[in-house]
Amino acid sequence: MSFEDRTLAKAYWRENIRLLLSLLLIWFIVSFGFGILWVEELNSIRLGGFKLGFWFSQQGAIYSFVVLIFVYVVKMNRLDRKYNVHED
Repeated sequence: MSFEDRTLAKAYWRENIRLLLSLLLIWFIVSFGFGILWVEELNSIRLGGFKLGFWFSQQGAIYSFVVLIFVYVVKMNRLDRKYNVHED
């Protein structure tokens, strides 16, 4: 990966880090927030016969992580193309 100048490299990494931090924040909210902190409030809602807090702890967090991986791949491919550092 090579950039034409240093300012493009800084802009690329700034956007990359912002994307990573936003996805990590979502990951934290889903796993720690929904699975631990707000589990009692979520347990008042049922999903497929199971309490929603339990569902997030057991299944929802895993599904969310997989979705976040795909979101990361799509967003990074767009970012790479934007800064012309993509692989062909």
